[in-house]
Amino acid sequence: MKESSRIQRLDEVLRSSKLVAAGFMGVDNRSVNEVVEDDAAQMSKLGVTAQQIASRMHRITDLAKKGLGTWVEIDQSRRAMAEEAKGSIVCPWPHPGRFDKRVTTVRLSGSDRSIRWSDLNIHLIAEHGFFEGRGSPFRLDPKQLVEIIF
Repeated sequence: MKESSRIQRLDEVLRSSKLVAAGFMGVDNRSVNEVVEDDAAQMSKLGVTAQQIASRMHRITDLAKKGLGTWVEIDQSRRAMAEEAKGSIVCPWPHPGRFDKRVTTVRLSGSDRSIRWSDLNIHLIAEHGFFEGRGSPFRLDPKQLVEIIF
């Protein structure tokens, strides 16, 4: 019973706009557990783990930061740019975690395909397997993310 009340509280926090303007769940009516489970199933089909995805995102962000807001070649197929804003954002899960307000954009060369994420997204994926809910401004579809960053 205690666990379900914790999950309920987390679900409320993720749906509120106290931490992020549109909330972390967007228009998604599924529970946070359903979102995480559905994305885990998709990753399993893709043959990758949340940690592998987050590690690649982190590596790309580190390379992009060196460009100081300009495009940086990641490899023959990708370029990335990291843009920073003042301040930080906290993880909505009940543990300490504060992350720079930085957005990394990755674009496939010779294509208009791109994807973007925040430093908090990297943490949410690595530690919680959470890619955010449908309709959230920073929702990352695991399939699209894998296609663009690997």
